[in-house]
Amino acid sequence: MTTLAERLTQAHTRIDNAAKAANRAPDEIMLLAVSKTKPAGMIAEAYAAGCRNFGENYLQEALDKVAELTDKNDIVWHFIGPLQSNKTRPAAETFAWVHTVDRLKIAQRLNDQRPPAMAALNVCLQVNISNEPSKSGVSVAELPQLADAVSKMPNLRLRGLMAIPAESDDPLEQRSAFAALRHALTELQQQHPQMDTLSMGMSGDMDAAILEGSTMVRIGTAIFGTRT
Repeated sequence: MTTLAERLTQAHTRIDNAAKAANRAPDEIMLLAVSKTKPAGMIAEAYAAGCRNFGENYLQEALDKVAELTDKNDIVWHFIGPLQSNKTRPAAETFAWVHTVDRLKIAQRLNDQRPPAMAALNVCLQVNISNEPSKSGVSVAELPQLADAVSKMPNLRLRGLMAIPAESDDPLEQRSAFAALRHALTELQQQHPQMDTLSMGMSGDMDAAILEGSTMVRIGTAIFGTRT
C-alpha cells in the first residue's frame, strides 16, 4: 500500500519521463492535484509532501476546504468544474485560477465580482475539443471572439485553454485531441501572446497530453485514489 507522498512522487516521475520523451524540460509542466471529494486532511498531507496547486470541481465543497486550510496561505486554488452564473461571486472571491470559462456571461461576472484588492484572476477558456454534446466548452470556431472579449477585462488574466477530450484508451486518439487544442492555442497566440497555458491531461492520458504540449496536468486518481 503506497502512501500519498509516494503516489505524488510517482506522478512527478511520470511527468518527468513524459517530458523527456517529448524533449521538454519537466519544469515546464505543473502538476495540479485534483482533490475533489477528498477531505481537507488529504490536501494537508499532499501539502506536507510539497504540493501547492490544488484543483476543485464543486464550489461549496471547495469553499469549505479553503476555509479549513487558511493556515496554508501559499496554496494556489484552481476551480476546474462547471461554473453556474449564480455561483461566480464566491469563485471570483476565492480562487487564483478558473479553468472553465466557456461563455461571455461567466467571464463578465467573474471580472465584475473580482475584489479590487486581489490580483487579476487567471482564466482558461474551456474548449469542447471533441465536439461532444454532453460536454461544456466553447467550440474552436467561437474561441477567437471569446478570447478577444476576455482579454479586455481588467480583472481577468487570459492564460490559456483547457479541455477534457472524449475518453479513449488509444494513445493516438488521445494525442490527436490534444494536438487540436495546442493548434488552437497557437492560433490565438498571434493576437494574444500572453496566453501560455494548456490545461490538459489527467491520470489516464497525461503522457499523451505532455507529448502534445500540456503545461498543466490535472491529476486526481493517481495521487488521491479513486473517488469515494
